[in-house]
Amino acid sequence: MAAKKTFEENMARLEEIVSKLEKGDAQLGDSLKLFEEGTKLVGLCRSELDKAEQQVVKLMKGPDGAPVESDFLSEE
Repeated sequence: MAAKKTFEENMARLEEIVSKLEKGDAQLGDSLKLFEEGTKLVGLCRSELDKAEQQVVKLMKGPDGAPVESDFLSEE
């Protein structure tokens, strides 16, 4: 059984896939395989980000001890 990859490893692989697909020089069959792998990685990464967001919300507490949800501020 393969070891579970980290979020960072999945993101790095997804970036590789996007780069290869953007070049447009892969055969159709290879492009489809890359696209399929990429869509699976997007799902895994989205799931990890959702879990992280839920954890952040749990860690943010209001004055009464209840979790308070607020928007993340952009540094731009």
